[in-house]
Amino acid sequence: MRVIDRRWWARQESDPEPETPEPLEAPRGSASAAGDDLEGQLMRAHDQLQAVLGEHRRATEEFEQVKARMRRDVAREVERGRRTVLVEMLEVVDNLDRAISSAAGPETASTLLRGVELVREQFLAKLEAFGVFRLDVLGQPFDPQIHEAVSMAPVTDPAHAGLVVAVAREGYAIGEELLRPASVVVASHG
Repeated sequence: MRVIDRRWWARQESDPEPETPEPLEAPRGSASAAGDDLEGQLMRAHDQLQAVLGEHRRATEEFEQVKARMRRDVAREVERGRRTVLVEMLEVVDNLDRAISSAAGPETASTLLRGVELVREQFLAKLEAFGVFRLDVLGQPFDPQIHEAVSMAPVTDPAHAGLVVAVAREGYAIGEELLRPASVVVASHG
């Protein structure tokens, strides 16, 4: 068993704080060099950050300019397309004017009717050229997706119930998309 000296124990109780060792001093030239090196690294990092931020700003400005240019180009193309459609429709108006002029002359009503029919056919052909077509609904089963029922008509044959028997207003589509539903009369049994 080990014997502890009471004097050492008493000294420890009276002086509870342990001695802190003196800090070691670095050689005088090395601390300054380390600080200069860190400061240099910090300056280089700052310069790199500023360069990256400058590139980001330039890229953002360029992106905004491209967006603005694209908006202008799209608007110009839409306007050009709109003008093309309107020029095509002016031909139809010209033919309607001719039909009206012929009604004032000595020509018969049947000639006027034929002229208006030709203008109507021309107009439908122009619409088809733009991808718009008339729905063929007469005799078809009623479909609420493309038909709008305006009336019901009684039928005696139950096989005809639910079929479109008359068209009050034509329906049109562009491609697979419905522009306007057809207003129809639907057959009902009973």
